[in-house]
Amino acid sequence: MQFGPVPLDQAEGAVLAHSVPLPGGGRLRKGKVLGRDDLRALAAAGLDSVTVARLEAGDIDEDSAALQLAQALVPDPAGAGLRLQAVGTGRVNILAEGPGVAQINAGQVHAVNACDASITLATVPEWARMEPGGMVATVKIITYALPGAALARACTAGRGALSLCAPVLKTACLIQTTVGGEMEGAKGQRVIGARLERLGVALGPETVVAHTQAALAGALAQAQGDLLLILTGSATSDSRDVAPGALRQAGGVVAHFGMPVDPGNLLFIGQLAGRPVVGLPGCARSPALNGADWVMERIICGIPVSGDEIVRMGVGGLLKEIPSRPRPRRLPRDADQAEG
Repeated sequence: MQFGPVPLDQAEGAVLAHSVPLPGGGRLRKGKVLGRDDLRALAAAGLDSVTVARLEAGDIDEDSAALQLAQALVPDPAGAGLRLQAVGTGRVNILAEGPGVAQINAGQVHAVNACDASITLATVPEWARMEPGGMVATVKIITYALPGAALARACTAGRGALSLCAPVLKTACLIQTTVGGEMEGAKGQRVIGARLERLGVALGPETVVAHTQAALAGALAQAQGDLLLILTGSATSDSRDVAPGALRQAGGVVAHFGMPVDPGNLLFIGQLAGRPVVGLPGCARSPALNGADWVMERIICGIPVSGDEIVRMGVGGLLKEIPSRPRPRRLPRDADQAEG
């Protein structure tokens, strides 16, 4: 592609690089392919040259290039749970058709962006929860045209890199425990129910039992639902504590305890009779994002979550502090010492 100022008598068919105001109001917008009437209007505005982009042999215009790349990233939109918006100004937005989590091949995204400086592909973080119509990615060609060879490389590198994992679990059971009868389950039921509703999962009736291994094990054995959740009145501080012990007593397995995400450290995962079990940290009573969200969302959408996946969540795992936590990261005396 050629780019730069040219005399008006050489600009017909070229792409206007910058908007130009016209006498009496109005303007010629950048990106416009200049015709004879446009050139007369520019001459009337007192211009004898104009900055343009001119395509050369083998170049692909910005809209065609953006659309071709988006179609390579999502070859089967219906199967991928995604939708391509109409192309314009070298951009195609890629949207989620329904709720779910974004499946993104980061290596392919990096490869696409390395093909040519004029090619840009931006996405949400991998496994981000999406709502219907949410933007998963945007393709933008930042010049008015692109060498066809560069576009071909990008399409090959990015083929099939994006999709949406839709929810596969439909029901859940939340079992809460109370210590000395001091805690009621209404808030936890409401907050967890709202989390699950975003992904179309129905939460069963409120279930609150005493904070003992035997009582919790009994409730787990009777629990109905595709996903079993445990929220204890006293924090789970060890893999041998009440909640993990109750899961084992009920015949289940504890697969992993703890996660390098804060808030959310005191989480555990396991299985019972082929169903996933998540032991929620106390911060799950707050609607603010915490590590349990990342785990539940993936499990609900059929993404296996193992201990290996959890221990790799540390980078980016320092989330916003929850003011209601009984032990915030910085105590008042820490602030005093910092000031001193």
